[in-house]
Amino acid sequence: MMERFPDIEVYLARVAIDDVNAWLREALNAPPLSPTGKNKWKTRGHYQGEAVPVLLVDNAADGFASLWFDSYHTPWHTDQECAQYAAEALQTEVRCSLGGWHPGDDPDRFWQVLPGGQEKAIEWPDSGR
Repeated sequence: MMERFPDIEVYLARVAIDDVNAWLREALNAPPLSPTGKNKWKTRGHYQGEAVPVLLVDNAADGFASLWFDSYHTPWHTDQECAQYAAEALQTEVRCSLGGWHPGDDPDRFWQVLPGGQEKAIEWPDSGR
């Protein structure tokens, strides 16, 4: 059985908030994202009877929006599994960590998932923006 991450975070390239809302409604029965600050939106979905807080931060990293599910209870076991579903559902590039982060891991190594199933490890240095 696959290890389940305590939370899930993926990075979405160029995606309309309406498309994200439609996907979150389907995956988590979540109401639309609502503004919660500059470039931030939140909602609360549900999965198997458990609440799933969701935070979207636009332009969090080099033009990518961060989508964070702050729960152990999601339809996906890992960031990579979520990225695969998101890439297909949203028809956009999605990036995520290579796995659970541990001290000493290279912070610039990420997993890239493209619509259509292409996946690979990439270097994604933090530009500081």
